[in-house]
Amino acid sequence: MKRLNFLILTDHSGHSEQNSLYALVNTLARDLRCARVDLASRGTAGNGAFFAGAGTQVRGFTVAERLAFRSDGAAFREAPGSFDPQEYDVVWLRLPHPVSDDFFTYLGTLTGPLVVNRPEGIVQTGNKSFLRNFPDLTPPVRLVASEEEARAFAREFPIVLKPLRAYGGHGIVRLDHPDGEFAADWSKPYLAMKFLPNVSRGDKRILLVNGKILAASLRVPAPGEWLCNVAQGGTSVAADIDPEEREIVRHLAPELLRHGICFAGIDTLVNDVGVRVLSEINTLSIGGFPQAEVQTGRPILQLAIDELFDFCYARC
Repeated sequence: MKRLNFLILTDHSGHSEQNSLYALVNTLARDLRCARVDLASRGTAGNGAFFAGAGTQVRGFTVAERLAFRSDGAAFREAPGSFDPQEYDVVWLRLPHPVSDDFFTYLGTLTGPLVVNRPEGIVQTGNKSFLRNFPDLTPPVRLVASEEEARAFAREFPIVLKPLRAYGGHGIVRLDHPDGEFAADWSKPYLAMKFLPNVSRGDKRILLVNGKILAASLRVPAPGEWLCNVAQGGTSVAADIDPEEREIVRHLAPELLRHGICFAGIDTLVNDVGVRVLSEINTLSIGGFPQAEVQTGRPILQLAIDELFDFCYARC
């Protein structure tokens, strides 16, 4: 079996000790199926053009033994090597939002490596309107392009408006009544979704790798709030997978794999009859793996890397 060379693209400027990159890289680097791991960061001086889609070489470094988080980002800052993505077996995106369309376009032109997740697949599945492909799995949703369309939908029930390419809970607007006041930017449409009062029971994040469920965590909103994102003040605890969530994954996983998605974060909420339904699909830079390992006592990191290799070997 061929040993694979990896180039991992990230942005260290927003990292903390909790970032999954470090644990995933260390697990990958010591795996016998891995020949080499190189890292390059959007936050490294001189890499701006590359991450804007206008360069073919990127500055970075090779992981020699173990990658440790450092608040000064010394390894990324010094970045002694110059790498050509075309020379790798796998380019693995551990790159947070925002990512420019030009950079995704550039990655899509690479003919040498397998890019994980596939850029075109990220663009398609990361758009909130992708949820409209699964009406039996989600709350009622509708694409709205004007205030009038949003208010018309809100006559049926309270709704939330989600920017199509939003992340981390940013830009979400709630409209409880068709005559209520709200502020929205109508230069682009929104995905309108029925507001579920049971959000207080938590937003569950399911970690999916190569179509397999590895773990789940329940994110509960802060007291008096309705957004569950940890970045918005929510808290996270380990959670079991409900039967209806396994059914969601059974339908969703083949579609994600068809779009070249290996790593995904699937979010569910409890609907009005107490059943968990699909509320979000996240396919850019999915975290939470070392935390899930601690919460479950299972080797989540190694399981994730095992599935990554299975995904790559099936496509390289």
